[in-house]
Amino acid sequence: MTEEILEPDLPIIDPHHHLWDLRPLMGAFPEPQHPFIEALGDNAYYTFDELHAHLTSGHNVIGTVFMECGAFYRADASDDMKVVGEVEFVNGVAAQSACGLYGPLRACAAIIGHANLQLGDKAAPVLERLQAAAPDRFRGIRHQAAWDADPEVLGAPFHAPEGLYRDATFREGFTHLGRMGLTFDAWLLEPQLPDILDLARAFPDQPICLDHCGTPLNIASYHGKLHERFDTWRHNIHELAKCENVVVKLGGLAMAFCGLPEKGPAAGFSSEDLGAMWRPYIETCIEAFGPSRAMFESNYPVDYWGADYPVLWNAFKRITLGASADEKRALYAGNAARFYGIEHILPAA
Repeated sequence: MTEEILEPDLPIIDPHHHLWDLRPLMGAFPEPQHPFIEALGDNAYYTFDELHAHLTSGHNVIGTVFMECGAFYRADASDDMKVVGEVEFVNGVAAQSACGLYGPLRACAAIIGHANLQLGDKAAPVLERLQAAAPDRFRGIRHQAAWDADPEVLGAPFHAPEGLYRDATFREGFTHLGRMGLTFDAWLLEPQLPDILDLARAFPDQPICLDHCGTPLNIASYHGKLHERFDTWRHNIHELAKCENVVVKLGGLAMAFCGLPEKGPAAGFSSEDLGAMWRPYIETCIEAFGPSRAMFESNYPVDYWGADYPVLWNAFKRITLGASADEKRALYAGNAARFYGIEHILPAA
């Protein structure tokens, strides 16, 4: 779908996207395919060229943050250390973007990798290797905890154990993030929000980012239950917002898991349609966390399920139409720059 770009001069830092080559794995998933796999489509291969095309499709995206996704791991490393390969690869992409041949955009200005915190204290040397692999850009890790008793909710690609964020050995590894000054991104599902609340309260000095508005569910056994679960989600979001060490990413709602929309991939919904679907979740998050602790994200290419890249950002801009200029600067770039330590890419005030 082609739309006129709204507020084309507004600077954006996209704080959540992936890079990967999943083509060798596409035949490994069982039939019928989960909508997550279906949504990938041509985006099973998504590296700098594909990303650059989206980032330069009309909105003023000045920089991005890469989010771990299990891509390009080292084939010849131990299970603990193979994750270093992803950060090495992305650091090269960041260098490609920073060379100036592709314009002023700074893709992957910050890099969020992965380390298995279930290693406990043995996670420390992994974190140190990740930091050494991209000393100017590595900012932290994500260790996703998405789990549900219904196996059809997540599908084959996800295998987090139940209650991961409450696990004592995980928390032993988690302590090393604070020691090294690293951030933590949390992905889990709406029914699991009490788990991240418990973790945030236990580590009040650790910067934590909740991904994807807490991932409301409209799939498998949760299909059709968004409305009845909304109050529970909203209560947990407001409780989590009381933890001043937590920020929230506004997005991820176009994933197949959320069913907003239910049809995909890229079913052609307008930004007006998407904005109406997403508004209750995004406005609740901004109300709870405030405009200084929330940031818009694309979650591309996963959110290709429900939205083309320029339409996705148009939908966000429709939702914030009444926000002040200062609030927009924070929500679209400033908060991401501050949380991930990339203020240097912000335009001069």
